[in-house]
Amino acid sequence: MTVPSTSRRAALTLAAGAAFAFGPALTAVAAPHRTRPAVSPRFAYVGCYTTAQREGHGKGIAVFRVDGPGRWQQVDVTETLPNPSFLTLDHTQSFLYAVHGDLDQVSAYAINQRTGRLTPLGSQPSKGTNPVHLAPTPDNRRLLVANYATGTLAVLPRAADGRLGSADQVIELTGTPGPHRTQQNGPHPHHIPVAPDKRHVLVPDKGTDRIHHFTYDTAAGRLTPATPATTTVRSGAGPRHIAYHPHLSLAYVADELNSQVTTYAYDPETGALTPRSWLPSVPPIYTGDNTAAGIQLTPDAHFLFVSNRGHDSIATYAVHDDGTLHTPRWTPAGGRQPRFFTTDPTGTTLYAANQATDTITAFHITREGDLQPTGRSVATGSPVCIVFST
Repeated sequence: MTVPSTSRRAALTLAAGAAFAFGPALTAVAAPHRTRPAVSPRFAYVGCYTTAQREGHGKGIAVFRVDGPGRWQQVDVTETLPNPSFLTLDHTQSFLYAVHGDLDQVSAYAINQRTGRLTPLGSQPSKGTNPVHLAPTPDNRRLLVANYATGTLAVLPRAADGRLGSADQVIELTGTPGPHRTQQNGPHPHHIPVAPDKRHVLVPDKGTDRIHHFTYDTAAGRLTPATPATTTVRSGAGPRHIAYHPHLSLAYVADELNSQVTTYAYDPETGALTPRSWLPSVPPIYTGDNTAAGIQLTPDAHFLFVSNRGHDSIATYAVHDDGTLHTPRWTPAGGRQPRFFTTDPTGTTLYAANQATDTITAFHITREGDLQPTGRSVATGSPVCIVFST
């Protein structure tokens, strides 16, 4: 390995200092002209924390009409069970579902397509404690649920009217706890998305430093362990969320506990992951506490974003043609504890949900991947999830 000269080391130090101040550490690779999807968001649904235990200030699921980037008008707040902390739509966008943090419930709601308002359709047990993520299956007939505290996964059937049935499969995850004494005391699945091939389901497990591999059997409506059954990650990494490249056989994982992003080769035949590289999610001279949270690619896969709680920033990685990541740049999230962020369906605006400051901050995504504050933010209590209907 070549050792940098004194002047080179000084230049690197200055670049790191700029990164700490949230300026660009390196110039991003310029992206070619991007084709924008024609679909625009009509309504935004915001999940939140409501309980004192979570320092929650929310009142339920907030419904906003979207009139443009950062121009949201609240039309309703649907009171729910406590902590409707993660939301998802079914594939028809006719129904919305919520898991309830620290409880053991999944709730269903019908969506009024004209007004955006929600009508409760009841709830079902998640078959575990503190469900943190859920996703519809490709056939739209079931929901997959990850229960963080108890280390279980559940498969819940959906009726044609959107109501949920009792779970017809529950899986108890296993694995040796990681080295973190409080955050890794057992299996803690944090994400259960379906891969773009609509067959594999890879579940990052923060508690055991593993990613569990399953296939979804549409005919049986069940998750089946794949071969290999797991990928073991760096000790103490705490894998949290996964994002798939839409065109290449690659996956990117936000490792919560050591604040990094790991790039994996993804085998669409078996679902196997092979680590290729990793990059930090925070600047090298940042010495405070931090946990990485959300991860998402732009629709054209030219840029990858990761949110940081502690550094309170969004890290932006340019994605090269072969899927490798460029050294990140950082943008202040506009508030504290951006547990969640997302881009709108057009891929032109990023919204950072700042849990601790009760705001959602809007950023314009330039063609060079810069996040430019729009000057607009949405006030809402303890936001921790946003989904858009189109």
